[in-house]
Amino acid sequence: MKLLHTADWHLGKRLQDVSRLEEQKEVLEEIVAIAESHEVDMVLLAGDVFDTFNPSHEAVELLYKTLRKLSKNGQRPIVVISGNHDSTQFIEAPDPLAREMGIFFYSRYDTVIPTGKSENGTEVLSSDPGFVSLKLPQYDFPIRIILAPYANELLLRTYLGEENRESELRTVLGARWRELARHHCDDSGVNLFLGHFFFVKEGETPEPEPESERPILHVGGTQALHTSQIPNQIQYAALGHLHRYHACSTLPVPAVYASSPLAYSFSEAGQQKQVVLIEVNPGKPARYEAIPLYQGRRLERKTFDKLTTALEWLEANPHCFVELTYETDHSIDAETRRSLMKAHDGIINLIPQIKNRETESDHQLQVRDLEKDMPSLFNMYYQSEKGQPPNKELVAVFKEVIAQVDPS
Repeated sequence: MKLLHTADWHLGKRLQDVSRLEEQKEVLEEIVAIAESHEVDMVLLAGDVFDTFNPSHEAVELLYKTLRKLSKNGQRPIVVISGNHDSTQFIEAPDPLAREMGIFFYSRYDTVIPTGKSENGTEVLSSDPGFVSLKLPQYDFPIRIILAPYANELLLRTYLGEENRESELRTVLGARWRELARHHCDDSGVNLFLGHFFFVKEGETPEPEPESERPILHVGGTQALHTSQIPNQIQYAALGHLHRYHACSTLPVPAVYASSPLAYSFSEAGQQKQVVLIEVNPGKPARYEAIPLYQGRRLERKTFDKLTTALEWLEANPHCFVELTYETDHSIDAETRRSLMKAHDGIINLIPQIKNRETESDHQLQVRDLEKDMPSLFNMYYQSEKGQPPNKELVAVFKEVIAQVDPS
């Protein structure tokens, strides 16, 4: 059978003040076309469906219209889990109605999907908290899926019925998944894992989470879950959260991040966005390949020290959003700024980089520093201006102020 793995749609996401909704419509149409051209049997959507807990009407409408097309009006099953940007209540709200079309929304570990056959012929053979076994009418074997939507530590302790220290939660999750696999997953069916967590191969350094991604409250106080926690019976682990396509492990279980469909921050500049096509049969290793996505404006980070060079590049690359760093001896004068902004409608950030300073402070702000958090930037600014770091009381006041300005 053929599966399509996608994740991190972040519907309603903006690039600063710029709406990406039209681009999202275009790239989701592209995903629908890929599912059609490859005659996909089922779709897995691995969380972060929306960008906020309270998505706009337009974002919700786009999701429902896309899922209707992607499901071929109910003929192709879709399984959707929630991510750390999603409201668990909001994601599961349409599930009773959507199930009639073979679309399953899952966001709470204590939810048990009702058994029975939907109008499109898809049948729920069995289910447990965090697990479902499906039967598609065109296949004589079941599809078992361990469901691992994002949940913070408090919710996990509640759902798993365990009173554990934070450091043990990672172990508890792995044990729960192994127990589900032991009870439900054998070689007579296809065995899958669908999760939205920060996974890394044990012993490897986790890669940074993307700028546009709200950092996950890491389970058990650890930076990441380990791919070794995914049961060996699983033939393919479809993951969401990290926005770059990559397999964080391949053996014994391929654990793959599909990527977001669009680049959502300049830390993702230059990334090729993808969906993943999986071919899998019972008892055999899964085969998978990334399929590139081309819709939407790409993101670029560029540095120039001459206006003519910058204008030439901007003219040659109209279909993108740009974070443009301009090297100058003093500051960007008004005429240069006007020329750059007039030349391109996609300049999001125009950053001056002062060169040839006689004395260069160790705390001089660099472009890369813009990715740091606000308290760190305040600390650097204060050190630069006053020659000494701020005291704890002043830092506490600053944190209180920014908390009131940005409750998120």
